[in-house]
Amino acid sequence: MDVKELSQLSAPPEKHWYYSAKFALLADAVAGMRARTITDIGAGSGVFARLLLERTDCREATCVDPAYEMDQDEDVHGKLLKFRRSPAGDKCDLALLMDVLEHVDDDVALLSDVSSNLASGTPFFVTVPAFQFLWSAHDEFLEHRRRYTAQSLRRTLEGANLKIESIRYYYAAILPAVALVRLVSRARPPKEGSDLRDTPAPVAWLLAKTLQAERRFLYPWNRFGGLSVVAIARKK
Repeated sequence: MDVKELSQLSAPPEKHWYYSAKFALLADAVAGMRARTITDIGAGSGVFARLLLERTDCREATCVDPAYEMDQDEDVHGKLLKFRRSPAGDKCDLALLMDVLEHVDDDVALLSDVSSNLASGTPFFVTVPAFQFLWSAHDEFLEHRRRYTAQSLRRTLEGANLKIESIRYYYAAILPAVALVRLVSRARPPKEGSDLRDTPAPVAWLLAKTLQAERRFLYPWNRFGGLSVVAIARKK
């Protein structure tokens, strides 16, 4: 989770409709895989790992990010949350890369490096921003290198020798509105920040309910479009 974007929110990210919807999708995947140990690559503040420990059957999580000042451990409801500057080669039931690949020059090399520390068969849960035509000051502020399509993410995953189990688009319900905002505001200075901001309560409630319905009824079949691309893959 990008700490630059989090700095714009007045409430904890799990209370924001956008991050709440993303966590719900992740929690569904974790439950389906019965994952108990998680490694979160490029974890930033570690929000998703912490929520998995608090709200699911996960027993242990490791957040990996070179930006950490030091390695340290925390206790989350009696469960171990580790922060590490580099992968330690620990076994895990699931590796997360949540909006990470778009930040690096060589996404295949990063995936290959992460995979080299994990056992054969380890699943990956990967999210990236979708569609280059949505490129705007939002991406420049967050220091993105690119946006993806399902096809380009597939090539990246296969280039890292991962076997793909599913690729879907998410946030389809808000894609038209976001596309309009991005196109209209494309010329604004990146220093003005991300497009993700606090939302009035009635609008946030409506968006949350809309995405809840999308996750249940549209996401399992959506290979056509959305604001994010979501993939589940596995190390060969």
